[in-house]
Amino acid sequence: MDRDRPCQGTLPGRLRLAREQAGLSQGQVARMLGLHRPSVSEIEAGRRKVSADELVALARIYRVSAGWLAGEEDAADDETAARVKLAARGLASLKPEDLDKVIKLLTTLRDADAGGRGD
Repeated sequence: MDRDRPCQGTLPGRLRLAREQAGLSQGQVARMLGLHRPSVSEIEAGRRKVSADELVALARIYRVSAGWLAGEEDAADDETAARVKLAARGLASLKPEDLDKVIKLLTTLRDADAGGRGD
């Protein structure tokens, strides 16, 4: 494992994942917390401990639970959930008519998949 890219199941990994899902830079998060950007980098690399107050603030900023960040809430589909959130962020920026096209495509893909499995 790369020293600067901790496992997503760890606190530093979940903090990085949550920040990326929130669409925030380390600098933006640092400003929100009243820290310097390198402090956020150190936290995400696992080289700096996070105080309880910081954990609560980060959970609020990222709109996730502190329990999930700390690994107390197991989410077996973390990677899938992250991909869905990133896709949802992209979908939110589409024009209504383009969003309708994507929804029709998803319906077609789901129906084709269900037909292939014999559902």
